[in-house]
Amino acid sequence: MSVTRAVNGRFLPRPFLKWVGGKRQLLPELLARVERAGAFGRYHEPFVGGGALFFELHRLGKLKKYAWLSDYNPRLIETYEGLRDHVEEVIALLEGHKARHSEEHFYKVRALGKGPERAGETLPERAARIIYLNKTCYNGLYRENSKGEFNSPFGRYKNPQICDEDNLRAASRALKKAKIETRHFKTIVERAKPGDLVYFDPPYHPVSKTASFTSYDRGGFGEDSQRLLARVYAQLDRKGVRVLLSNSMTDIVQDIYSAFIIDEVSANRAVNSRADRRGKVREALVRNF
Repeated sequence: MSVTRAVNGRFLPRPFLKWVGGKRQLLPELLARVERAGAFGRYHEPFVGGGALFFELHRLGKLKKYAWLSDYNPRLIETYEGLRDHVEEVIALLEGHKARHSEEHFYKVRALGKGPERAGETLPERAARIIYLNKTCYNGLYRENSKGEFNSPFGRYKNPQICDEDNLRAASRALKKAKIETRHFKTIVERAKPGDLVYFDPPYHPVSKTASFTSYDRGGFGEDSQRLLARVYAQLDRKGVRVLLSNSMTDIVQDIYSAFIIDEVSANRAVNSRADRRGKVREALVRNF
């Protein structure tokens, strides 16, 4: 049975990773669309990221069958698997990182993700490394270079929450009810069945030439990927799958999803080097129901 009690006023489980474009602030809007979709079979989230909607649906008892969580970033998926299967080891390792936390330790841990050093890590060690770096890097920005190596710089936080034991255990229990895989989003067509619910939260189409962030993994996510995703969306629709997608409210997004219902919502943009470019932005929630 999942734990949904409140700890210090916070309901659990919640996302255990900070993720650029995370959906916690849009949960009321997303949940309203899920309610509109009605009863559904299995739940699929092919760009799991921080998993905000999955954890909230789990907490609310909306997931009647197991969920499929996937992403094309193997480091992210290893982190989910490590927490699901080895939560106590991950917690112990994070406590060790917490005790040694400093800028020097951060860069030493970051370097472990390169080359043969990474090959010698256990799954719990890899999971704890990613969680530690995520909680202590600049803006919680998960970013990889062309070699698939984490390269976000050190974040100068006074007291980062490196090890939230209660939430890590609650998230682990929730994840035991999920199948977690490294998969390309286009394979969802093979897996989803009529009556299932799919939620796509891809890297957003940039609202300007300087606003693009697609390097959460080394493959990137450009306009060709956006158009491929739209074709996958249409295939799922023809198959009788309920589909919900979030993206930026750009001309291209409105064009490639013009056959479906596009709801405009607003969200706060927090990650930008210029303060005058932060604040409310227009986002699109695309649904076929």
